[in-house]
Amino acid sequence: MFTGIIEEVGSIRKMARQGMAMELTIACRKVLEGVQLGDSIAVNGVCLTVTRFAEDHFTADVMPETMKRTNLGSLSVGSPVNLERALAAGQRLGGHFVQGHVDGVGTITDRTPYENAVLFRISVPTELTRFMVEKGSVAVNGISLTLVDVGKDFFTVSVIPHTLTHTQLHAAKVGDPVNIECDMIGKYIAKMLGKTKENEGLTLEILRQNGFA
Repeated sequence: MFTGIIEEVGSIRKMARQGMAMELTIACRKVLEGVQLGDSIAVNGVCLTVTRFAEDHFTADVMPETMKRTNLGSLSVGSPVNLERALAAGQRLGGHFVQGHVDGVGTITDRTPYENAVLFRISVPTELTRFMVEKGSVAVNGISLTLVDVGKDFFTVSVIPHTLTHTQLHAAKVGDPVNIECDMIGKYIAKMLGKTKENEGLTLEILRQNGFA
């Protein structure tokens, strides 16, 4: 479990592809403090397991399902990545509960300065926006952000200067793919109410009435 508060921006040092899988080596410092083999570190919002590490990098395996679901395979050596260690018991929860299980990949379609912030518009598959609500939470490349507007196939988030400076978003451009994880509360409610086509209309109406769609 993570919080979506990025601790460090690392960079990809090596990508060793093995068919549909990959071994990923990431240069970093802060997230290695107290690290042990088997620990979880979120990389652009993707929960990965540390398999090897040294004082300035760690290595993790990326399985085919993760390659298919996330933007990790589209990155290259030198790409900046958001990093966060797993939430420790008793730690302040500054963002929201983030599992590190990416729901899909969105695309940045607009980046507009707005006073002291930058407004990002991100297109996503329509099946993801049903779990989003204005002023709710979403994780973008592992960053806990507040939804400003939600459409059928897009959403917007406003990013303050501190977040922009201390995350990978400072280098993000229009056209870039980003990992999206919806708030798990909305996903669990939809699951409990049923997701069959026969129940789809009723489920969406109940979600709307309760502020989740």
